[in-house]
Amino acid sequence: MTTQALFWIFFNVFVVFMLALDLGVFHKKAHTVHIKESLAWSSIWIILALLFNLCIFFWKGHTAALQFLTGYLIELSLSVDNLFVFLLIFSYFSVPPQYQHKALFWGIIGAIVMRITFIFAGIKLIEKFHWIIYVFGLFLVVSGIKLALEKDKEVHPERNPVLRLFRRFMPILKHYREERFFVKRSGRYFATPLFVVLLAIETTDIMFALDSIPAILAITTDPFIVYTSNVFAIMGLRSLYFALAGLMRLFHYLHYGLSIVLVFIGLKMLLSNFYKFPIELTLAIVAGILSISILASIITTKPNTQAPQTNPGSITPDKKTKSKVC
Repeated sequence: MTTQALFWIFFNVFVVFMLALDLGVFHKKAHTVHIKESLAWSSIWIILALLFNLCIFFWKGHTAALQFLTGYLIELSLSVDNLFVFLLIFSYFSVPPQYQHKALFWGIIGAIVMRITFIFAGIKLIEKFHWIIYVFGLFLVVSGIKLALEKDKEVHPERNPVLRLFRRFMPILKHYREERFFVKRSGRYFATPLFVVLLAIETTDIMFALDSIPAILAITTDPFIVYTSNVFAIMGLRSLYFALAGLMRLFHYLHYGLSIVLVFIGLKMLLSNFYKFPIELTLAIVAGILSISILASIITTKPNTQAPQTNPGSITPDKKTKSKVC
């Protein structure tokens, strides 16, 4: 068995172990995740990612380690911006705080499966049709411009075609039933609002992946580095959500920084046949742009920075989340 195969096996066993430890031990009983606990888990995932990056350095060398670090930084930063959408989904469906962890947990597992599919499909497309790299590059430039022009974030689950189709074939209860996704009544299964929330998260993540996967493929097409940097970023996403849920509106310049990063990565792909950006330069530019946008957000604050709260309730959406959020 090759070293590459052993690393693939080791990494996936590690992911399964951490997921089992998380759900089966630390979150066996539903509870509200407080900021102290979420910060601890966020720190653990960041430390694990950096230690793994060190393993890549000794295994694949300096360039591969920098590629992993750059990809991880991009994916993690895009995830932070996307967390606000999750916050709006929870607010829209009035998800009780103690049930949010389970929805995010299974949402992350679904995201990992979808990312694997997108990653290998993207790599195969680039290998077979090199010109597709220009399509990805142009897509990232357009996405970056749209992100810069986007003033407000909104969620409209009632327009989600997957949810609308699901409602046709599966009856849905009005109220939450603890952490359960389905309940059986009179020999018939009913979906709970929590499963509807999970579907909303999963379908939203597909849109997130359309930005993040092409972005990291501009850094490297090594499937192991692309896959592991994605997994580390989204595995820490859940903990990061609970740590930043009350602070996300403070990062009001982050999406401008992300838009510049997406445009830069897109241009990097478009110019790939004419100029090869050194990975050190790419990492420095990405880190610099994100640091400046976060620093600017902290220095300059906006009024009404309190994040919308999620309160226990039924599936009836909170109408306020359908209006624009500043």
